[in-house]
Amino acid sequence: MKMRKIIIATLAIFAVISSCSKKDNTCDYDPCALKAPAAEITQLETYLSGAGITATKHCSGMYYQIITPGADKAPGVCSYVSVNYKGMYTDGTVFDQTTTTPYISTLIALIEGWKKGIPLIKKGGKIKLFIPPTLAYGPTPSNGIRANAILVFDVELLDLQ
Repeated sequence: MKMRKIIIATLAIFAVISSCSKKDNTCDYDPCALKAPAAEITQLETYLSGAGITATKHCSGMYYQIITPGADKAPGVCSYVSVNYKGMYTDGTVFDQTTTTPYISTLIALIEGWKKGIPLIKKGGKIKLFIPPTLAYGPTPSNGIRANAILVFDVELLDLQ
């Protein structure tokens, strides 16, 4: 029985170590693989044009403006990021923001638009993301965020690991 416990403990430790391996396929992320549908991209482009906003189109169909590029290194999708942000609808209504404490998470756990957009800047950088619904929360309302909404985020990348 004692030998069985040792084997189980050894296997558990091995599983934890191998799940943290740099060779984990979840870190092999193609930011262009998931694209917004043409109708959403057209809707986003109509908004940008009507508001007189000039932004760069990402291969996924979202748009962005790099406010400050930052320095040092950019995060990968498996990086932990520390950010300050403000999330808005296209009418300017703020639906969420950091106030006193930065938001910290692995990038892979966040919405597609953040996974694609935040790696475009480096530590200390600031970016504005214009995200179509498919790359945000889609047809499902989430934490008070409207379904099928184009979202606008001001994001400052404070730190990464």
